[in-house]
Amino acid sequence: MKKLIYSIAFLGLAFNTYAQKIKFDKSKSKSEFIDYVMAQMTIDDKVGQMVQYTYDGGDVTGSAIDKNYIKYTKQGMMGSVFNATTTDITKKLQKIAVEETRLGIPLIFGYDVIHGYETIFPIPLGEASSWDLKAIEKSARIAAEETAAGGVHWTFAPMVDIGFDPRWGRVSEGAGEDTFLGSKIAIARVNGFQGKSLYDLNTVLACTKHFAGYALAQAGRDYGTVEISDRFLRDYILPPFKATVDAGAGSFMTSFNEIGGVPSTASKYLYDQILRKEWNYKGFVVTDYTAIQELVPHGIAKDLEEATLKSVEAGIEMDMMSGAFLNHLPKLVKEGKVKQDVIDTAVRRILEAKYDLGLFEDPYRYSNSKREKETVMKQEFLNEARDVARKSMVLLKNDKQILPLKESQKVAVIGPLVKDEKNIIGNWAARGDRYGKAWSVWEGLNDVLGKNAKITYAQGTELNSSKTDGFQEAINLAKNSDVIVAVMGENENQTGEAASQTNIDLPGNQKELLKELKKLGKPIVLVLMAGRPMTISWENDNMDAILYAWYPGTMGGLAITDVLYGKYNPSAKTPMTFPRSVGQIPIHYNQKNTGRPYLGASDAEQKYKSRYTDSPNSPLYPFGYGLSYTTFDYSNLKLNKSTMRNGKDEIKVTVNVKNTGNYDGEEVVQLYVRDLVGSVTRPVRELKGFDKVMIKKGETKTITFTLTPEYLKFHDINMNYVAEAGDFDIFVGGNSDATLKTSFTLVD
Repeated sequence: MKKLIYSIAFLGLAFNTYAQKIKFDKSKSKSEFIDYVMAQMTIDDKVGQMVQYTYDGGDVTGSAIDKNYIKYTKQGMMGSVFNATTTDITKKLQKIAVEETRLGIPLIFGYDVIHGYETIFPIPLGEASSWDLKAIEKSARIAAEETAAGGVHWTFAPMVDIGFDPRWGRVSEGAGEDTFLGSKIAIARVNGFQGKSLYDLNTVLACTKHFAGYALAQAGRDYGTVEISDRFLRDYILPPFKATVDAGAGSFMTSFNEIGGVPSTASKYLYDQILRKEWNYKGFVVTDYTAIQELVPHGIAKDLEEATLKSVEAGIEMDMMSGAFLNHLPKLVKEGKVKQDVIDTAVRRILEAKYDLGLFEDPYRYSNSKREKETVMKQEFLNEARDVARKSMVLLKNDKQILPLKESQKVAVIGPLVKDEKNIIGNWAARGDRYGKAWSVWEGLNDVLGKNAKITYAQGTELNSSKTDGFQEAINLAKNSDVIVAVMGENENQTGEAASQTNIDLPGNQKELLKELKKLGKPIVLVLMAGRPMTISWENDNMDAILYAWYPGTMGGLAITDVLYGKYNPSAKTPMTFPRSVGQIPIHYNQKNTGRPYLGASDAEQKYKSRYTDSPNSPLYPFGYGLSYTTFDYSNLKLNKSTMRNGKDEIKVTVNVKNTGNYDGEEVVQLYVRDLVGSVTRPVRELKGFDKVMIKKGETKTITFTLTPEYLKFHDINMNYVAEAGDFDIFVGGNSDATLKTSFTLVD
């Protein structure tokens, strides 16, 4: 009997050892084909599919601890490569996997395509400022088309982390502070990346990140600890992630932080309980860069082997860069510490993604160099990038209607970012060209205004500099101008990953230069480029106009010029609250009330209230705020009924919005709800609807919103997700401080 068992085992080993390369069979269903592939795989083959290393010519976000990716590919011990781009490079690597390994299973190539591949759009926080879901989806669609043409199948986006703290550099990658807006944008990005079918050559696999709570690191310090309640996690942090599950996102990525003492990469609660059991998610889960090995310094694993075990037990299915799965997982399976079916489930999900991308049918279908040349940075894409950039710029201040500028005015253009191409495309700019293909502000001004442009230039100072030797040239130039346009901001590497800051003022001596220019008595327009809301209280008090351009991307200089000269009427709204100072952080509009709420300066009892003694509670600019070159008046807020029944009932909310200014313009009409009494405390207001509408000067439009009990749900005192009966206030306006108000009652 023992001999028979050994013989069967040997035959199985021999079958696997001498199995022929897999052949795609159209007659088989996806499930049948994956069964066929897996039947030929050894445990080492399977683990190999769960391993990812970086191509050594790409950008990394940590130490490239192992550069043996060629060797591992030839051995069939690596299923994915990231940072390998262009059809030339990816085809060479794919040939190794397909033609030099025993089974010939194709690689999947991943890359951080966050806001464009070569045609770079505004940073995601900038795009979120547009509140334009169609434009955001189009941006992701173009990014996907260029990425796929470059031989890449998978983007590590969208980032859907909800963040309140602008000190955290990675707010630049997200959609801001609001759950409702963030969820809508998350869906738009997934739809843009993945289209209707991953088999379409113009699409790429999306990866929702970072699951979960990453943006709430204590003190805004990247990779830091997160301590939040389960209710807060579920009501505020998780909805955008769930939205991407419903939208069909093909993969998820872990976060670096811990929640409740457990790092994400080892959290059974996040991955096994919520993602798999509650949401029934079918895609695969990849770690962030070296996240498994980081379980050791986190202090929940004594070594990499234990870290491997804990991550697999949590539900992690692909290891990015740690080498944990490659070096320890086969042993853990053979010892029975990890069950074979756990590995099989993970591998099946990874192989299914490759199948959906058509890689088994044709591993080289993304390797068309002619398509690559014809696709990247084509004029259609550049035009769209310019349009999205214009839509993303927030007009924060415009005293005395100094903007739009007139072409007859003499304009002194001053600042370290006037002729900049490096920073204007922002951080996480994939293959974006920082030295030749991006449009600087100076180039944009000259192109749009032409030969008769009445503009002069002085740098004045450098970014993050204390030198003042350029001040005088700038001052002399400004003296002979009608208007000063100062183009300033942050260095792009001051935001993004590993770019947390305690000081988010205008860096270097840029403010000092502005103070000197202010003495001239000339009107000053401040154009700011940044990846976060900065603390610009002084600038708000002293500048005549402020245009927040974020990092606008490849066509940024043209887009900024379009806005400054009225070729485009700004329509963007802040997706994050702007603090007066870092002392107010974290600050967000949907805060909870307190038992001692501060009612403002008119409050008779000032002392023992929830307030600062040295600053107003209010932000510098609220969430949802942004000006236009025209003005809008809100009136006639109505409900079709005052009572809504719990269940499938609905209320129609209508409001009239009139363009009362001199320009046609777009307005983002926003609806907020306040739940007055709950079994647990509720926010002072929550965004529950918005509509971006074009209204011609003098025109009035009636905007309609539909509210259902579904919009009113939260996790109650017993952690049930319900809409509780009671009274609700509705506010409608152009930002989160909207005062136009009505009320209704929800009844069971």
